[in-house]
Amino acid sequence: MSHFSIKCRNCGMKLKEVYCAFCEHCRDSLLVSEYKEIHLREGDTNGVWRFNWLPLHSPLLSQAGPVVYRSEGLSERLGLKNLYIAFNGYWPEIGAEIETCTFKEFEAAVVLQNAKENNINGLIVASAGNTARAFAHLSTKTGYPVIIVVPRMCLPDIWYTEGSSSVPTVCIRDGDYSDSIDVARRIAATLGIPFEGGVKNIAKRDGLGIVLLEAVSSIGMLPDHYFQAVGSGTGAIATWEMAERFLRDGRFGNRLPVLHLAQNLPFAPMVKAWERKRRDLSPEDLRSELVGLITTRVLSNRYPAYSIKGGVYDALTATGGITYGIENNAVFSAIKIFEETEGIDIVPAAGVAVAALMDAVEKDTVKRDDTILINITGGGEKRLQREKRTYRIEPLIITKTITEKDIEELLCNALKIN
Repeated sequence: MSHFSIKCRNCGMKLKEVYCAFCEHCRDSLLVSEYKEIHLREGDTNGVWRFNWLPLHSPLLSQAGPVVYRSEGLSERLGLKNLYIAFNGYWPEIGAEIETCTFKEFEAAVVLQNAKENNINGLIVASAGNTARAFAHLSTKTGYPVIIVVPRMCLPDIWYTEGSSSVPTVCIRDGDYSDSIDVARRIAATLGIPFEGGVKNIAKRDGLGIVLLEAVSSIGMLPDHYFQAVGSGTGAIATWEMAERFLRDGRFGNRLPVLHLAQNLPFAPMVKAWERKRRDLSPEDLRSELVGLITTRVLSNRYPAYSIKGGVYDALTATGGITYGIENNAVFSAIKIFEETEGIDIVPAAGVAVAALMDAVEKDTVKRDDTILINITGGGEKRLQREKRTYRIEPLIITKTITEKDIEELLCNALKIN
């Protein structure tokens, strides 16, 4: 008997365990996993699988989690007493061994295991960089087949670890991240291989929620505030959903953490919509030309999970959330300050979150004694590339207007798909 069920957040209808779906009655609402055990339980297994609030049964792959620690350097710099850092990346001295240097590795691990348990024999994955590395890495380790679709503009940010560079990768020559999502869906439909599913995949969200599981396990309570940079918003939704489980548990606090979500200006559609207190996003804020002006292309999703029921708008509403638009120069400054104070390099998206925290401190949005968790979504890339060999991919180049006929002929031959 399964230890979880899947229900619609909007109407409450429970579905059978499915890999990825919407409620048949509420097509514009996210599903959410509901665990039979309302109390968090940690087993004897090492790594992330020790938590009972994950939608899988018999994981075959070992998987390290984030390292959550109490800050000394950055907290002193900002005058904060209870700043906790969830570090997702490569930093052996503190026990951080995520060789893809991104928290997307937790997402990939849970998605692949959940798909396998649902008899899904392969996946199509769209990525702007981090997700590509994570899925390629775990595909290589597990032998589970994936095809990755990325935009050419993001190729400078995409590197693979040894072995994973052989994972089939398709590059969209003339588009951005959102175009890659479009093409990935068309490839999936044409070849009959399931699309990974994005935000509607409950395994993806619960996998990203591992950051909060590890944090509460380390801190002993829910934080008052949670900071993260967002592109699709999936990680923020995951944090909100996991925090609601903690409230039902009742042992770790009685208030949801305030979500502090940041984007890189001038491409910040969710920030601008929230400032207007609107559920709908403005097409003006989603223009593709804005993507080329930001330093964090991994945050450049023009299809964010903002307006959908159970999405970012609802998460911000439920938590009394705050958003931040961060300029490029502030991102670079925050990256430098973090490395100076904490002793490790971080990726630009994490710099966006650090800059948001600095802004919140300056504006007195958070208090000196508040318990604050900041999600450093990626770090240690420079350290890892000094110590280990990494590889650039050699993708198959296509256009975003590729036809279904060309997909079937070109991709089947080039990627050796049966």
